[in-house]
Amino acid sequence: MKGSTKVIDKLQFLLKGELAARDQYFTHSRMYDDWGLSKLHERLNHEMEEETDHADQIIKRLLFLETTPDLSIQDGLNIGNDVKSCIENDLQLEYKVVGDLKSAIKLCEQEQDFVTRTMLRGQLEDTEEDHTYWLEKQLGLIEKVGLQNYIQSQM
Repeated sequence: MKGSTKVIDKLQFLLKGELAARDQYFTHSRMYDDWGLSKLHERLNHEMEEETDHADQIIKRLLFLETTPDLSIQDGLNIGNDVKSCIENDLQLEYKVVGDLKSAIKLCEQEQDFVTRTMLRGQLEDTEEDHTYWLEKQLGLIEKVGLQNYIQSQM
């Protein structure tokens, strides 16, 4: 089924972001593992898997809409150099994804592509209620208990 060119372009745009999110979480999870922060490693590895799933959903939808997904380009990564900057960078990434998803959902409604809209609403819910909320909570914990206590709790 041939889809709206506007929706296809927006999905290609979203795919670039999901691929970057996947790779940023992948890198940060491996950094946490190297630093001995097993709880953060495990959580970020989980986030990487969810971003991979989001990319997979978009790829499948693009194929259904009779276009070839472009995985050759992705948004830039913002890799941190310590625990707090990693979390802050990941949170900024998620804020961007939230805005991009809301814009894409609005476009899908205008183009009457309600199936794509439903898929993206699920991704938005996951991004806001799981990823973003968890990252905000981690920064709140750092403020409440201090960075060193937070780091110790993640071993």
